[in-house]
Amino acid sequence: MDRTLLRTAGAAIAGALVTLAVVALIFFVRQPAGTSSTTAPSAADASSAPVAVNPPREPRKFEDVVVSTEWLAQNLDNPKVRVIEVSVVPGVYERGHIPGAVNFVWTTDFVDTVSRNIIAPERFQELARAAGINNDTTIVLYGDNNNWFAAWGAWVFRQYGAEDVRLLDGSRSKWEAENRELSTRAPTYPPGNFTVRQRSDLRVFLPDVLKVVRGEEQKVLVDIRSPDEFSGKIFAPEGFQELAVRAGHIPGAVNVPWKKALNEDGTFKSVEELRKLYAEAGVDGSKPVITYCRIGERASHTWFVLSEILGYQVALYDGSWTEYGNSVGVPIANPAGTIWGVK
Repeated sequence: MDRTLLRTAGAAIAGALVTLAVVALIFFVRQPAGTSSTTAPSAADASSAPVAVNPPREPRKFEDVVVSTEWLAQNLDNPKVRVIEVSVVPGVYERGHIPGAVNFVWTTDFVDTVSRNIIAPERFQELARAAGINNDTTIVLYGDNNNWFAAWGAWVFRQYGAEDVRLLDGSRSKWEAENRELSTRAPTYPPGNFTVRQRSDLRVFLPDVLKVVRGEEQKVLVDIRSPDEFSGKIFAPEGFQELAVRAGHIPGAVNVPWKKALNEDGTFKSVEELRKLYAEAGVDGSKPVITYCRIGERASHTWFVLSEILGYQVALYDGSWTEYGNSVGVPIANPAGTIWGVK
């Protein structure tokens, strides 16, 4: 071969080798430690909010998760405390609320209105910061309907990493019954620094429930609806819009209506009474618990009792009966034998 041609070919090969070396160096420098080019993105990578699976925390004292009206009245000016109202009936907050309370609307501030999901972590962080909430803020929620959606709000706050979340004992009703001060002025606060830390252990979905039904996982299903809903005698309480085409309950579930956790005045029963109430139904904290109702709001109330007050390991199935009872191919228990459209 001609010497000139050999020199040209050698130079080309050397250039290619140098180029390959540079590309390889760039490739390895860009790879995070412990990963490879074949590593699939995780669910956590799909969101800007990190997902954490936290072990159940030690049970806290009753007064550290439930505040009295007297305690709240004395702490309204405490800058470490932020009060949040979450009521069901529109206009309740505007007609008068606990002074300094920020209004969270459950249908839009806690819920994604398109995907039937809880609010996205990024949006929740914006709302929490706009309410002046910091990472170390004590968050006290209250509302109408015995704190139904205030408890839902507590579940969302806890799911997004808030540590000190409490409910007002006796809800808005007790505050009003005691003729305590109400305000019509919506407060404003300097932006807080609350940062979402998304948890994955406080919520379950239909496939998780089916594992329990099939005996693949040992967990306790707690249906907190009324006995008539549980037995299948009725499809849903009169006047409620969200329905399933089947009546009854998830096979294996026990029935402990949510209201049994309350006294006549809407305050929570004592820790001893609550522990006894659920133990009699086989819910003693020895197994993980799943609570459900019709759409998740009443079940979040029982979630709060079992998880936050009693310290059990509890997740909420917020798809609840409207999802389960409408799902194709999943078994139900229907002692009453009611059939949709048949009287």
